[in-house]
Amino acid sequence: MHRRSASLAAIALAFVVFSGVAPNSLTSPASAQSAVGHPEWPGKGQLFVGTCYQPVDRSPEQIRQDIAIMKAAGFNLVRMGDLSWDSFEPEEGRFTFEWFDKVIDQMHQAGIRVIVDIPGEPAPIWMHKSYPGVDIINQDGVRINAASRYWDNISDPDYRRLAKRLAQKMMERYARNPAVIAVGYDNEIGNGHMSYSAADRDRFVAWLKRRYGSIEALNKAWATQRWSRRINSWDQVDLPYERGPGPNERYLDLRRYWSDDTIGALEDLEAVRKQYAPNLPVASNFWPTAGTKGFDYLRSWEKISTYGAQGFYPGDPGGAAFEAMSNRAGHDTPLWFNEFTAGGGGYYGTPGRSRMWAYFGLIYYTQTFLAWTFNSHIGGEEQALFGLVDHDGRPSWKVDEFAQIAREFQTMKTLGFPRYRQPEVAVNFSFQNLWLTSPPPGPNTMPEYFKGNYTGQAQTAFRPFFEDNIDAAVIDVGHDALDRYKLAILPSTYVMDEPTAAAVRKYVANGGTVIMTGYSAKVDETGKWFETSLPGRLSDVFGLRTNAFYRAEQPLKVTFDGQTLTGSDPYYEVLELGTAKPLATFSNTPQKSAAITVNHFGKGQAIYVATAPQTELLGPLVRSLYPALGIKRGPATPPGVIAREVDGRTLYVNTTPSPITVSFNGVKTGVLSHKRYAGTIALASYGVELVQ
Repeated sequence: MHRRSASLAAIALAFVVFSGVAPNSLTSPASAQSAVGHPEWPGKGQLFVGTCYQPVDRSPEQIRQDIAIMKAAGFNLVRMGDLSWDSFEPEEGRFTFEWFDKVIDQMHQAGIRVIVDIPGEPAPIWMHKSYPGVDIINQDGVRINAASRYWDNISDPDYRRLAKRLAQKMMERYARNPAVIAVGYDNEIGNGHMSYSAADRDRFVAWLKRRYGSIEALNKAWATQRWSRRINSWDQVDLPYERGPGPNERYLDLRRYWSDDTIGALEDLEAVRKQYAPNLPVASNFWPTAGTKGFDYLRSWEKISTYGAQGFYPGDPGGAAFEAMSNRAGHDTPLWFNEFTAGGGGYYGTPGRSRMWAYFGLIYYTQTFLAWTFNSHIGGEEQALFGLVDHDGRPSWKVDEFAQIAREFQTMKTLGFPRYRQPEVAVNFSFQNLWLTSPPPGPNTMPEYFKGNYTGQAQTAFRPFFEDNIDAAVIDVGHDALDRYKLAILPSTYVMDEPTAAAVRKYVANGGTVIMTGYSAKVDETGKWFETSLPGRLSDVFGLRTNAFYRAEQPLKVTFDGQTLTGSDPYYEVLELGTAKPLATFSNTPQKSAAITVNHFGKGQAIYVATAPQTELLGPLVRSLYPALGIKRGPATPPGVIAREVDGRTLYVNTTPSPITVSFNGVKTGVLSHKRYAGTIALASYGVELVQ
């Protein structure tokens, strides 16, 4: 576990999946990642409450006591195996699974199911000593020892071979164990580091050859004529610097390469699962948003997971909702919180907070809540990390709170949870956009143009739906089909690659409604600005040209639908309208040009907002579209309270530490409290209620 906030501001991801590894030697059966056709996999009417557990930290007697505590609390699922490679394989080729067998057997006897996490990271010290290629070489050419977790070069062929062998051994052993319900891969994969060995450079060059095919194509993509940086042969190619400097084009390909490499490692394990454990689904605690390396989860989710899963350590509720939906991605299955907020590093916990976030998770499609962690840590990098059980083995009040969650969720699972409803709105999030708008230090004028925070701007586009209690998917439009959505939002989609442009064009032509904001469609997939009219590849779809831009000295004022709206970002674009019609105008800019336009293209409409994403403008705009698009707002709630109607009942969650009163029509009965409410509910601090 690594403590994380709900913000995605440190995302380190790439964009398109081109396999950078050798083909898998194992053949895969026809079974897909989808849970369709697997009625035995967790589904409707099943909720799981439990904990992450590290038996390597506990004595046999402590394990017996711990399991007794879990059983008494009503836990029905644990996640085990992660971070423990050298406990399963203490030296190369010698496997010791018997100790783990005993723990799984005890869990089974207690009625507790198990996620077996294949511990591909961190790699054991013996591997680093026997296979130097597993060591990380930093960009300065210095070999660094495995001083911290995840300092493994997972691109190394010996690492890949040994990780696959461990996975095979574990899946063969536990695939048919009656206690095992799912498998996971490489806890928090993505939180690794780039390596700069000669072998890594060779693998990068091989990736470039597959991507571009020729030196001429590479030179064009990288704009090497600039600053006398032409490449005459493949042996002149260097790995771009992770920490800069360097131009955007090379930096973007660096991120894509390492993303593909990470996905390749996961596909290795997935091939093993399909051969040895096709009866088990995959729910891995990935960390694709890690700032050090990451990978493009939103363009690979269906290849490597059955359930979206994450470590859930929320801060701002809106950001937490955005992160949860981006981890759910395009899955039709629910979300799993494989690590779930309980205590933490230097944080003992706050009474009622975990229960509130659990109900928050129910609203955002979550099925599984596994407390991080069970026993408080006494040593290592996470000492003073406080779990459910104190350092002396005594259960804390947090055990009682999770027992309450487990008890209440026995009722909730009969009342329409976990949720399976399909969102009607999609918000685009693209990791290639984030990398390109967050370059490393060095000579680079792009940050002088793109002054905002891409993740924050995407969350801004998500915000109106969060406030209106409307479900909104977070997907990569260039990867997932749009035809299932009534409305698609593309906030600051700086990179407009061919798949994204084609998806938008088709969606609008077939009758869809899309909103795209300023900063969008400025560069192609190489990271270079279009030499055509902007928005690149979509100027005709939006019916306009937007080349000139300025930054106002005063807050932007926009006249829209008979009211004056005041913005919070000074950036604006001057639109030259072709077939587009103005919906709103800037009232305090020199040109008083169109601020929002609509263009009818095919059967649909393309709406352009000529400024950065900001709730002051996007909120009124999207709400004006609800009636025509048939989008129904959720239950009305005051700020700080979220709600959803599920099977005729309404779940209210107060996300704040202060009491809040919610109003509604009529008289309702509380399913949780059994109280009758006439027109109002007084929700306590972090309070929840389900009414009917």
